[in-house]
Amino acid sequence: MNQRLRLLVLALAAAMFLLAVWIGGALVSEERYATQLALRNLAPSLQHWFGTDWLGRDMFARTLKGLSVSVGVGIIAAAASSLIAVVLGLAAAVLGRWADRFVTWLIDLFMSVPHLVSLILISFTLGGGLPGVVAGIALTHWPSLARIIRAEVLALRSAEYVQISRRLGKSRMWIAGKHMLPHLRPQLIVGALLLFPHAVLHEAAITFIGLGLSPHEPAIGIILSESMRYLSTGMWWLAFFPGLCLLLVVLAFDVMGRSLNQLWNPHTSQR
Repeated sequence: MNQRLRLLVLALAAAMFLLAVWIGGALVSEERYATQLALRNLAPSLQHWFGTDWLGRDMFARTLKGLSVSVGVGIIAAAASSLIAVVLGLAAAVLGRWADRFVTWLIDLFMSVPHLVSLILISFTLGGGLPGVVAGIALTHWPSLARIIRAEVLALRSAEYVQISRRLGKSRMWIAGKHMLPHLRPQLIVGALLLFPHAVLHEAAITFIGLGLSPHEPAIGIILSESMRYLSTGMWWLAFFPGLCLLLVVLAFDVMGRSLNQLWNPHTSQR
């Protein structure tokens, strides 16, 4: 199997796994993880693959539902963050020196503050909950991608076909939309995919400390936070399986992003 086919298979396998997790979680009804006190604290078995918790709730159903929520939050936040990155990256290179200085200052400002700190501040300011978490992640994860896009656009400005369009009287916005944006499409897709693992992990982290989603929602961060009180009693499955599944989802997106990056990268795509 050559390099390109192997990368394509890896990307497709990761995409199918993530799609199955998202659809499977969306199809899980509330009855599947409802409270059943007669089934409390059961270890993993054929009837309950991930065991049950202190309220008799099926941990497999809760984990699958929580992963679906995390995937949804990650996709929305990564897409919004990528949109912010491409708008600012194009503005820095197209609108002139003052715009470039402002965007560069803004990138340095956000990158100087740890993501989790700024994420907590933004989410708390916006009232928390799902909208606050999504907005917080979207507004804190764009700087690295914006810096890459800015560098790409600055290099494209000196390209011959861009110079010809400028001499023909085409506007800056026309050149950005027709010449620069199509060239940036692979970087945008790969960048959004590589932003997703950070978005999911930060969503789980902020939810773990109680500043994210509602405690009634089966998010992975909430599940892990609740399980900490019961690990000393030997109920290891409450944290092990949700944490492992979260790791697999993050790795799947990382594999898909890196595989597509190598497929589209001109330095490696010909191997």
